[in-house]
Amino acid sequence: MSNPARVMMVDDHPLFRKGLMQLFSLEPRLELVAEASSGAEAVKLADECDPDLILLDLNMRGMDGLDTLRTMRAAGVSARIVMLTVSDNNADVVACIRAGADGYLLKDMDPEDILEQVLAATHGKMAISQRLTEILASALRKPDQSGADTLSTLTSREYQILQLIADGLSNKLIARELDISDATVKVHVKHLLKKLGMRSRVEAAVWMVNQKRAESR
Repeated sequence: MSNPARVMMVDDHPLFRKGLMQLFSLEPRLELVAEASSGAEAVKLADECDPDLILLDLNMRGMDGLDTLRTMRAAGVSARIVMLTVSDNNADVVACIRAGADGYLLKDMDPEDILEQVLAATHGKMAISQRLTEILASALRKPDQSGADTLSTLTSREYQILQLIADGLSNKLIARELDISDATVKVHVKHLLKKLGMRSRVEAAVWMVNQKRAESR
C-alpha cells in the first residue's frame, strides 16, 4: 500500500478543523500532519511540514486565504492547495484559481463529497464544486478570440497534454501515458498556459472542458 497523502488544514474556526479531523481520521489514504489557525502560521508550517495537500479557508482574520495562497506560491510552496470556504462569490473563485489554487470546494458540501474531492486532489485531479465550474468557464472565455483560434496556437503535443489535464490527470500520470519525462510535461504545461494566457492548470482544465461542451452542442 502506498503512503497516505500528507494534509495540512488552514482555518480559523477550531470547530470546523475538529470536524475535518474526524472525517479524515476514518480515511487511511489521508494523514493530517499540521493545522493552522491563521495565514501567517500556515506559511510557516507549509515550509516546515512539506505537506502534499493544503486545505485553505478564504475568509480568515488577519491574512486572508487569498493573500496566504499568493504568499505560499511566491515562496515556492509546491503542495497542491485547495480552497475550502463558504464563499461562492464569482470573483473569489476566479481570483483564487488565477493565484494558483488547485481547486475550490464549498463548506456546505456533503462530508462524503468533500472527502471524495480531497482524495481526487491528492491524485492531481481538479477539485472543484460542481456548481462552480460554470462560473469559472464563463469567466475564462475570451471575448476577442474563439476557442478554435486559441487551440490552433498549440502544438499537437501541447493539445494532447491539455486534453489529459482536462481529463484530470496529474503531470506524473500524463508522463506515464505519453511515455515522456515529468520534466518534459512541466515544460509543455508552462508553454501551453502561456499561449492560453492562463496562470494555472485548473484554469486550463475548466476552459478545455467548456470547449468540449461547446463543440458537442
